[in-house]
Amino acid sequence: MATVSLAKAMWRGFCGKCPNCGEGHMFGRFLKVADACDHCGEELFHQRADDFPAYLVMVVVGHLVVPAILAVETAYAPPVWLQLAAWLPVTLFASLALLQPTKGAIVGLQWQIGMHGFEASKLRREAGELAPVLVKAHRAA
Repeated sequence: MATVSLAKAMWRGFCGKCPNCGEGHMFGRFLKVADACDHCGEELFHQRADDFPAYLVMVVVGHLVVPAILAVETAYAPPVWLQLAAWLPVTLFASLALLQPTKGAIVGLQWQIGMHGFEASKLRREAGELAPVLVKAHRAA
């Protein structure tokens, strides 16, 4: 079994895939990380991304949008209402577009280096063992 590099685990997370197999889905909802991979069974509920993805998104979007705003203001001096009408939606959509991929990358980072509850998973991977397969019981309606 080949080990997954840090860059690969983070890229898989960025793409919303399981950092272990790259096949299963990491997210059950927009920002809700699935308890386990639906393909390989790797446990993902240990993640503790908390507010770190949001802070990273604010830094990235801020460093892209603010210089653009200043460049447009310096070159064209459009009215304030036009600046607000243009830049507020750009900032909102850029932030929403980057939030889930950034959270996925942070979960991939935590998984690969064995942070929080991922220590056992890291030790298991280093020993060459497969992820345990979780069996979900179906409830009767």
